[in-house]
Amino acid sequence: MNFLHKSYKCDLCDSKLDTYDDLIKHAREVHHHAIVKCHECGKEFIHEKDRLHHAREEHEKKVRAREEKNLHRHDESKTKDMTPQEEVDVQTRKFSDNFE
Repeated sequence: MNFLHKSYKCDLCDSKLDTYDDLIKHAREVHHHAIVKCHECGKEFIHEKDRLHHAREEHEKKVRAREEKNLHRHDESKTKDMTPQEEVDVQTRKFSDNFE
């Protein structure tokens, strides 16, 4: 028995398939099961709960990372009339706020 080989089991007939894509194809062709697609990347899933899990894990992480990146973006409108030393002072204050 090969413990490293992962197989995918059909919930409806207990067939074992080698890849997830084979499982999708089996569900569609044999059981006429509706397949749900991710709206972002087009990946296919047999169950809606799997699509929701995928979207939460894969796509929401990317959105949160983008939002966090934008929070730290330098705002030019605030520093437009500042001297270079004043800009450094503002950034130093923001950095030192982390250690209070």
